[in-house]
Amino acid sequence: MRSTRHNYGKEKETMLPRRTMGWWYWLATVGLLAAHFLRSPVALWLAIALTGVQVVHHAILEGDARAFSVQIRMAFLGLLLLGVWEPLRFVHGVQLAGTTAIVLFDYCLLGRILSLMPWNRRAPLSLALAIRTIFSRPGCGSMLERVQPQKA
Repeated sequence: MRSTRHNYGKEKETMLPRRTMGWWYWLATVGLLAAHFLRSPVALWLAIALTGVQVVHHAILEGDARAFSVQIRMAFLGLLLLGVWEPLRFVHGVQLAGTTAIVLFDYCLLGRILSLMPWNRRAPLSLALAIRTIFSRPGCGSMLERVQPQKA
């Protein structure tokens, strides 16, 4: 969620995602994946290329190829490539649904799942942590910082 000014000077929270450069990347990816399902012969390859650009862009921005934002994009790229294989083509439909959720609601299931991986977790894996991570409301800031408690 983000805050916006209301007429009376009070902060009002909206569910609209912030329109950052990353948001525009994801919006373009939604369009390309939708075009792929409408039988565009090059849309999937453009989505793969755009995601590769995102990986490099975020690695440069973060200064670390292991950064969480880079991990999300690398995993997304890997899934795009897996979906090229005919038996796993359905993965692209899941990705279209997921990127649409990112664009509309700022909810990234892939990021939430990645936050539960051992190299990203700050707390022991538990059912409670998994439920809290998957079902918490979308909001500002990193998923790693919002859901998981700090290490003592």
